[in-house]
Amino acid sequence: MQQHLKEIIDQYGDYLLRIAYTYVRDERIAQEILQDVLFSYYRKQSQFRGDASLKTYLTKMTINRSYDYLRSWKNKRELVLEKIFIKERTKSIEKSVIEEEEKTEITSAVFTLKVKLREAIFLYYYAEHTTKKISEILGVP
Repeated sequence: MQQHLKEIIDQYGDYLLRIAYTYVRDERIAQEILQDVLFSYYRKQSQFRGDASLKTYLTKMTINRSYDYLRSWKNKRELVLEKIFIKERTKSIEKSVIEEEEKTEITSAVFTLKVKLREAIFLYYYAEHTTKKISEILGVP
């Protein structure tokens, strides 16, 4: 007995989605697997012999598609790209922390200097004046 696809989705959709998610641990991929399973079943539902319940049949299809995905090059490529992205993001975060620590160290060191030297550093690095202009502003050679 053939069921309408909408009835099958209403009856088994959430259950099959949870099964796919259990294997692939990615909601987007689990949804793609579910769509693929339902589409395949809809196209070939005449091949369903009824040896087991429809739920069991769809569950087995979902598990097989999940395994297929996990063995696929697409999955392996995504895992590699994810690891690279995480590694780059981690390096970026580490680099930012190190740069921030260096700025703090430099700022602390500058504040230990005498006022005239601090002013010279400020005028050179922050105000971007030339050394000649700084000597004029501070009245020193």
